[in-house]
Amino acid sequence: MAVALVSCNQGSGTSSTPASEEGTPSETAMTDIKVAYVLTDSLIAKYEFFKEKSEEITEKGRKFESDLSSRARGFEQEVANFEQTAGSMTQNQARARQEDLMKKERNLMTFRDNLMQELSADESKLYSDVYDQIQEYLSAYAEENGFEMILSYTRGGAMWYANKALDITDVVIEGLNKKYAASKTAAK
Repeated sequence: MAVALVSCNQGSGTSSTPASEEGTPSETAMTDIKVAYVLTDSLIAKYEFFKEKSEEITEKGRKFESDLSSRARGFEQEVANFEQTAGSMTQNQARARQEDLMKKERNLMTFRDNLMQELSADESKLYSDVYDQIQEYLSAYAEENGFEMILSYTRGGAMWYANKALDITDVVIEGLNKKYAASKTAAK
């Protein structure tokens, strides 16, 4: 936060003097700063865009898990069949079948890893999109409501105490959700 510098001029009393050395903007008196904060976790958790997209990612994860489980069961069945018929195979046939099964196992692991990476990328993109949208909304909100600063409160974060009167989380959630609903209807 910026603090006003006060100087004493003899004979003229005390006056506030803006600091403007080297072209820096003048300082703002601490009493002039309008500050608010949002509860970041609540804001994200109650934002409809986040809830909808998060559910889509969860559903995609369920489908991936089902597909992976199906492939794993098929692979396990092939291994069981090989174990039952290995005794009737020649050594070359058994070795070739083992190599084939090892290749299939590697492919299954690669498939699993790719699915996990895709879900992780989707989740990262979601959080990035959410933070961008919140940042855009809060910038406009701050300008419209005369705030110099809107802080993010997260348990264990840098801010240990804030007066509840400065909490604008519910108002911001309402505004974000209205803006999102409007964008959904405009897209239809």
